[in-house]
Amino acid sequence: MGIDELDGRIIKLLADEPRIGVLEASRRLGVARGTVQARLDRLRANGVIRGFGPQVDPAALGYPVTAFATLEIKQGQGTDVRAYLVGVPEVLELHTTTGHGDMLCRLVARSNADLQRVIDRVVGFDGIVRASTAIVMENPVPLRIIPLVEQAAAEET
Repeated sequence: MGIDELDGRIIKLLADEPRIGVLEASRRLGVARGTVQARLDRLRANGVIRGFGPQVDPAALGYPVTAFATLEIKQGQGTDVRAYLVGVPEVLELHTTTGHGDMLCRLVARSNADLQRVIDRVVGFDGIVRASTAIVMENPVPLRIIPLVEQAAAEET
C-alpha cells in the first residue's frame, strides 16, 4: 500500500507530536477534520500505522545495556523457541533470519553481569543450540521511520 504526500504529512505530524488531536492536526495541515480521520483510519486498517503508544526507553526503566544475540536453533524447533522467547521480558525483538544463525534478538539488561543472566535464560531452552552476542556500545541512528515515510510519500506524487 502506498502513501501520498498528505499521508506523509499526517504521519510526520503525529510522530513529532503524538498527543495532538485530530481537530488540531486538521487545522495545522489545512484539511478537513474528516479527511484526517479517514486517512488515519485507512493507515491503521492497512497496517501503516501500528499504534499510538508511548515510546519507552529501556535505560530509563533500569535496563541500560542493549545487546544483539544471533541464535542457532534445532531444526523444527522454531515455533517452540519463539513461544519460549516471548516469555522473556528482556527480549525486546525477535527476527527470523537467513545466513549465519536462525534468529536475531534484541536484548536488554541491567548491567553487563546481568546480561549474562539474560543470555543464560535465553539459551537455557533446549531448542536453542548456540548464541553469539554483541553488546551495543552506542546507538548513533536510533530506530527511525520518518525519512522512509517522506521517501514513500514523494514516490507517490
